[in-house]
Amino acid sequence: MPLDLKNYPLLAKINYPEDLRLLKKQQLPLLCDELRLFLLNSVSQTSGHLASGLGVVELTVALHYVYNTPFDHLVFDVGHQAYPHKILTGRRDKMDSIRKYKGLHPFPWREESEYDVLSVGHSSTSIGAALGMSIAAGKEQKNRKVVAVIGDGAITAGMAFEAMNHAGSLNNDMLVILNDNEMSISENVGALNNHLAKILSGDIYTQLREGGKKVLSNIPPIKEFAKRTEEHLKGMVSPASIFEEFGFNYIGPMDGHNVLDLVDTLKNMRSHSGPQFLHVMTKKGKGYKQAELDPIRYHAVPKFNPEQALPKSVSSSPTFSQIFGDWLIDMADQDDKLAAITPAMREGSGMVEFSKRHPDKYYDVAIAEQHAVTLAAGMAISGLNPIVAIYSTFLQRAYDQLIHDVAIQNLGVLFAIDRAGIVGADGPTHQGAYDLSFLRCVPNMVVMTPSDEQECRDMLYTGHLLNGPAAVRYPRGVGSGKAVDAQVMTQLSLGKARVVSEGKELAILCFGTLLQQAIPVAEKLGATLIDMRFVKPLDTTLIKQLSESHQHFVTIEENSIAGGAGSGVNEYLQAQRINRPVLNIGLPDRFIEQGTQPEIYHMLQLDSEGIEQQIAEYYNNN
Repeated sequence: MPLDLKNYPLLAKINYPEDLRLLKKQQLPLLCDELRLFLLNSVSQTSGHLASGLGVVELTVALHYVYNTPFDHLVFDVGHQAYPHKILTGRRDKMDSIRKYKGLHPFPWREESEYDVLSVGHSSTSIGAALGMSIAAGKEQKNRKVVAVIGDGAITAGMAFEAMNHAGSLNNDMLVILNDNEMSISENVGALNNHLAKILSGDIYTQLREGGKKVLSNIPPIKEFAKRTEEHLKGMVSPASIFEEFGFNYIGPMDGHNVLDLVDTLKNMRSHSGPQFLHVMTKKGKGYKQAELDPIRYHAVPKFNPEQALPKSVSSSPTFSQIFGDWLIDMADQDDKLAAITPAMREGSGMVEFSKRHPDKYYDVAIAEQHAVTLAAGMAISGLNPIVAIYSTFLQRAYDQLIHDVAIQNLGVLFAIDRAGIVGADGPTHQGAYDLSFLRCVPNMVVMTPSDEQECRDMLYTGHLLNGPAAVRYPRGVGSGKAVDAQVMTQLSLGKARVVSEGKELAILCFGTLLQQAIPVAEKLGATLIDMRFVKPLDTTLIKQLSESHQHFVTIEENSIAGGAGSGVNEYLQAQRINRPVLNIGLPDRFIEQGTQPEIYHMLQLDSEGIEQQIAEYYNNN
């Protein structure tokens, strides 16, 4: 249910940024207060990303106040912080639908609004995309401005530095804003530094700096002295040197919660030519004490009462991430050479406790998936036993490294692939839809798909013992509820499936946790049900035996049908000239929308009812 706008009288007048730009500058602090409260009350009723948005309220208001959006392009990185942007750009009254099936997208999305110029979800893409837009803006010569907003986490990734390096060499007009939301604001952020930012971004300073360069350009010793003097003066008050080396004019750092100073500085910078860099310091979770104290926990929240603490997650079954985290601790207790790597996903991948118990074996490489994989390769070459814990969607970013640095050299690296399959509310950018397809075609890879919690533990152990690249992929959330024996880790026979139940005529080959949905279907149809376990190598011996006693095959997987596990079965049967009809059930050839996991399973006919219906329709028509 939408919030009552009577409680937000100034925000109620802002349907689009042009309404915002009609306000007097002195009204902006009050608008920020109302916007922050609206965001808190909205997300607490619907769930979603909270702390990041609370931290950029003033910055978002200032940007839309100064820039002529949507003509001017505003590009958000990742998009966790874009909720205030959505509220100010025509979607305020739809915020109760965010992350829901058929509702507002959780991130900026081009199909949703003309104000969202780049669809995002993965990090560190904003500067490169903004540079491309600035090149186009320069060619059209309509004085269109382009701004990229990137966080201090996302800017650590190689893509961001590659884009800045390129931008500095091209000298196109663009502004990069670094939203630096560290837990504490450094001492040089305050009234003096905000005043300095306005001075350094102003026309007088710019004219003096550029004019001085021209005057001194023909006197090499003085030119060098002047350049070094400017660098030293700016270095005393700001960490400018690295961004200046990339060719950007650096301004800041300044208080990202002083909307009036932000407006003044942005107005100055909007008129400047060439690549500009504004460094703002913000507080993640700003204005809501609990989120300020624990921004990690309040990064993404369930429904909750803002007057109380966040409810603790209650589940009778552990998640697959917890299964991995517990196994990792147990394995590290036994293996002195174990090294666990994460690209900034310690909490999501279930590695918090491991990082505390085994800090000497824990490596967080920040948002650097490519580096994570090559780091693991170097460790494996030198005798360590590396494990890369990574989401399926983020492994896409390190595909070359997986092939070039790990698989070609047949190195013993285990990939623990979380969030494989349908992830739910985060939508198309985060669905783990392709890993089986892009892993299955890589030589030397072993690919495993556990059907339950104990099998996940056993597969992780099996992959860790292999002297070659291996992957275990498991879904988001809890499994079947099967009890896990913490004292047991069983090494599985490579490429051997498990017969769950025996039937006639129809053989259902299941890869992964959809086995739980297939069990009642197999019982009802009197079909043979197989927990295939291995996507690569396939249990071809069993498939051949089944082909001799069964007339029909069905494969089930939570991955794209195109190139997936079922395709492997098709290829084997064709190569052996075994003529049996095969129905492949999995994810269709389209990007899968957001919604709860049960909603998406039902919509894609991947629940028991849908699987049975797909089988009936296929074989009734053949």
